[in-house]
Amino acid sequence: MTDGVDMLAFGAHPDDVEIGMAATIAKHVQAGVRFGVCDLTHAEMSSNGTVELRQQEAAEAARAMGLACRSCLGLPDRGLTGSPDQIAAIVRVIRELRPRIVFAPYWNDRHPDHNAASRLVEEAVFNAKLRRYMPELEPVQVEQMFFYYINDVAEVDLVVNVSDWYEAKRRALSAYRSQFELGPGAVATPLNQRYVENVEARDRLLGGQRGWSFAEGFAAKRPVEVKLF
Repeated sequence: MTDGVDMLAFGAHPDDVEIGMAATIAKHVQAGVRFGVCDLTHAEMSSNGTVELRQQEAAEAARAMGLACRSCLGLPDRGLTGSPDQIAAIVRVIRELRPRIVFAPYWNDRHPDHNAASRLVEEAVFNAKLRRYMPELEPVQVEQMFFYYINDVAEVDLVVNVSDWYEAKRRALSAYRSQFELGPGAVATPLNQRYVENVEARDRLLGGQRGWSFAEGFAAKRPVEVKLF
C-alpha cells in the first residue's frame, strides 16, 4: 500500500472520518505526521450518489486533508457482521501500514454501521498484536486507540484544538457534494438537511468550552498519557 503511516483512521463509509476528525488530521499532517484512512465499505447503499462518484469525492477529500494514503476494503455496506474474514481484512491493513495510533467511530452512534465498524476495528487492533494470528504478517502493537464522533457526542476524553485547521475540514466535507447537497435528482436525507452546519456547530461548541474557535473530541477506553512538563 505505502511505506507505512504514523496514524490510521477507519470509517464505515467514505465521509465518516471527515465528519469526525478531518481538522485533526490536517493539523497532524501539517506537523509532519503520516496519516492514512481506510474506508471499510464503498457506501453502495447510500440514497444519493454512486460508488464511482463517492470514490472521486473521497479522493478529493483526501487531498484536502493531506493524507499519505487512502484505501477501501470493499466490505458490504449494511453488512458489517464482524465475521472472521472481515476482522482479518482490517488486521492486514494494520499490519501493512503499522500505525502507532488507530482511530475508529465511537461505539454508540445512531447509525448501526458506525457501531459495527467500531467493534470490528477494536477486534482487529487486538488481533494485530497476536504473533500466531495470520503469522505470515509481522504483528503490530498499536500504542493507543481513539474513537471519533460522527452523529452524536458523549463523554470526551481528549479534545483537540483545530481552530487554525478548520478550513481544511470544510474543504474535505464539501468534497462530498452527492451527500451533503440536495442537487438535481437527489432525494432528501438527514445528510443534505443542514447536516454540515450542525457538525460545525458541534465543533464550535466543543471548542468554546476551552476558549477555542473549534475543537474535535475523542473518546478512549484506555487511560491517555498526559505529559505535564
